[in-house]
Amino acid sequence: MNYEKNQILTVEIVDITSEGEGIGKVEGYPFFVKDAVIGDKAEIRVTRVKKNYAYARLEKVITPSPFRVQPKCALHKQCGGCQIQAMGYEQQLKFKQSKVRNNLIRIGGFEPEFIDKRMDPIVGMEEPFHYRNKAQYPIGVNKEGKPVAGFYAGRTHDIIANTQCALGVEENKEILEAILSYMEQYGVSAYDEATGNGLLRHALIRKGFDSGEIMVCLVINFKAGKSGKNGNAGSHRQEYLPKQEKLLEALSEILGMTSISVSINTEKTNVIMGKEIHTIWGKDTIEDTIYVRDVEKDFVSAGRGITFAISPLSFYQVNPVQTEKLYSLALSYAGLTGKETVWDLYCGIGTISLFLAADARKVYGVEIVPQAIEDARKNAEHNGIDNAEFFVGKAEEVLPKKYEKEGIFADVIVVDPPRKGCDEACLDTMLKMKPERIVYVSCDSATLARDLKVLCDGGYEIKKIRAVDMFPMTVHVETVCLLSKLLNTKT
Repeated sequence: MNYEKNQILTVEIVDITSEGEGIGKVEGYPFFVKDAVIGDKAEIRVTRVKKNYAYARLEKVITPSPFRVQPKCALHKQCGGCQIQAMGYEQQLKFKQSKVRNNLIRIGGFEPEFIDKRMDPIVGMEEPFHYRNKAQYPIGVNKEGKPVAGFYAGRTHDIIANTQCALGVEENKEILEAILSYMEQYGVSAYDEATGNGLLRHALIRKGFDSGEIMVCLVINFKAGKSGKNGNAGSHRQEYLPKQEKLLEALSEILGMTSISVSINTEKTNVIMGKEIHTIWGKDTIEDTIYVRDVEKDFVSAGRGITFAISPLSFYQVNPVQTEKLYSLALSYAGLTGKETVWDLYCGIGTISLFLAADARKVYGVEIVPQAIEDARKNAEHNGIDNAEFFVGKAEEVLPKKYEKEGIFADVIVVDPPRKGCDEACLDTMLKMKPERIVYVSCDSATLARDLKVLCDGGYEIKKIRAVDMFPMTVHVETVCLLSKLLNTKT
């Protein structure tokens, strides 16, 4: 049977893809339906037809799935950031557990019984909303010419006005409304991507969940000499915005406000932040603390916290509640006694490295981004940690040099690579170093499965696997895996 674009069909959703699209079939021909939930009987509109499958849009739910819930955000379909918000949270957790398991079996080639014996239940959230400590809102204008802030519609640069994202902190709404009110009152223009004109481009908001400190960084299309003037009243700081003091008055009254800055970006680019940042009120950074946590009993280990200084450009996990659980699992899997030398590859700003340092003899961190290593060193000093050392470079280049030329070995290696997984040369060097244990923290279970196959073929065995839901309402899931060196291996 041939199907055509815009054709209306009725299907039952029988499965779900790894990207959260519902799968319905008509005479065995599959349709991938965004926003559909397993168990829905739905009316769909065909949007794109391929030889062996087609894409469709959900038009109407005829009979809702028992797993379907009323989404908290009315704009979740247009925004596209919460791909599975219409699915009940318990079912979301089952979906993610299954996603990790299926990738390990299908891509990694591991037997289902083997994985099931080693895989613990996924770590979910008690409150799966308002967990993001960072948000970046584009600023634009609506059809009436009024300034708006919100999110880009999926695969477009059309702004959906929304100051109250269900995943962000409650303060975002108050901050954005203060910015938009200031723009309207004083005629401050929004940036126009088409022309390159206009002043305000984005608003970056960050909050320390433990400290309560809030940062606002306004990304502006500021050209020196064309906007503003030098010197505020009672200040030597430059004025980057018209009537800048009025905006600072409004924002500084918000509870927790600690830092207000501007990021200069005059380029025609999709990159949000500019390289030049100036603090115009308060401190340059905010602080937050991540604690070692007993994941099973869900309580904080007394006195075991690492405090981080966070700038507008700092990398910092966006869900601090689940970050504590993720890193505490990694620490538990590492099995440190105080005698071990640990390598933390793809270490970022040293978050995991500093977690491990209290229980290790020595920790070495490697990261390709120089600014991240600078932040890692500052964070180590700030926390009084003197047994952590950090190197700038590719893990696959730094490791062989330190191992083969300087004789620095590893009892434990921790890897937390980007979505593409570990570099092949990095995996090869890990196998040559023969650590007793490898702890693999992954943000993509597909590349995790691929890399685990290489490590297991090289003489390691999977001991434990656990998924952690870092991003509720989305299809993304983190995984922690412990591998142990097999006895009598020749690798």
